Amino acid sequence: MPLTAGTPAPDFEAPDQDGNLIRLRDLRGRKVALYFYPKDDTPGCTAQACNLRDHQAELTAGNVQVIGVSVDGEKSHQKFALKYELPFPLLVDTEKKIVAAYGVWQEKSMYGRKYMGTMRVTFLIDENGVIEKIIEKVDTKNHAAQLL
Repeated sequence: MPLTAGTPAPDFEAPDQDGNLIRLRDLRGRKVALYFYPKDDTPGCTAQACNLRDHQAELTAGNVQVIGVSVDGEKSHQKFALKYELPFPLLVDTEKKIVAAYGVWQEKSMYGRKYMGTMRVTFLIDENGVIEKIIEKVDTKNHAAQLL
């Protein structure tokens, strides 16, 4: 069943790029911008991550914890986070548990070739763990504004 605003966000537990275990339930009391992106260090994903980084102060002031998720591994996330000085966790989801739970692992098509991949979608989760807003049309260069 697809997730909608007003439904509880699926709980998750995964390591970030530094090996810290991040659990959604531990973030109660804060809003969470859980953003799913296709691949580390690609143009759209870099624009999106850097926009969130550049607006980190406003997001923090709004009590929003940004968390990125892709199916890339820890080393890839580390390189991406270091290269662009990303101040938020990037979760390692190589087993595709989180992308599956949020319904963002879907069939995509490029140059007529079909393949499975991560859709670029952001879930804004409220302080009680309920989905407040789902952003399916992500503006990679102005994503923070979509959240604020």
